[in-house]
Amino acid sequence: MNGSVAGGGVSEEVIRLTRGPSGLGFNIVGGTDQQVDSNDSSIYVSRIKKDGPAYLDGRLQEGDKILAINGRDLKNLRHMDAVELFKNAGYDVILKIQHRPQNGPAGHRGGGDSGGLPLAAILIPGLALTAAAVWILLRYRHRM
Repeated sequence: MNGSVAGGGVSEEVIRLTRGPSGLGFNIVGGTDQQVDSNDSSIYVSRIKKDGPAYLDGRLQEGDKILAINGRDLKNLRHMDAVELFKNAGYDVILKIQHRPQNGPAGHRGGGDSGGLPLAAILIPGLALTAAAVWILLRYRHRM
């Protein structure tokens, strides 16, 4: 299945990684309790750690969706349950991944401060906090 293409031009791939001293060399986001986008509880690669197994292999990209680990489907899992699967996956790990579309969010080894998260994942919470702060300030000033 290496390099196979699924419908809609989305590329899927099976990648085998060997765990290093500090793990597999990438971070994940997502899950039913930490959705990256509304109505999407998938698990995604948020950051590739420089010189880790995933970085040295070169096929896994920031923004890729992880469909399965060692044959175990990652659908409908809480974030911490997915993290536990990765921690207990053993020395040799087989990942089934779906590459992000090429015109998707920038990612792999970009060195950005966002850790591979989409810009909206940073801006929307920031705007919500700003709106809440303004609302609190206006209510406080109205009482004086």
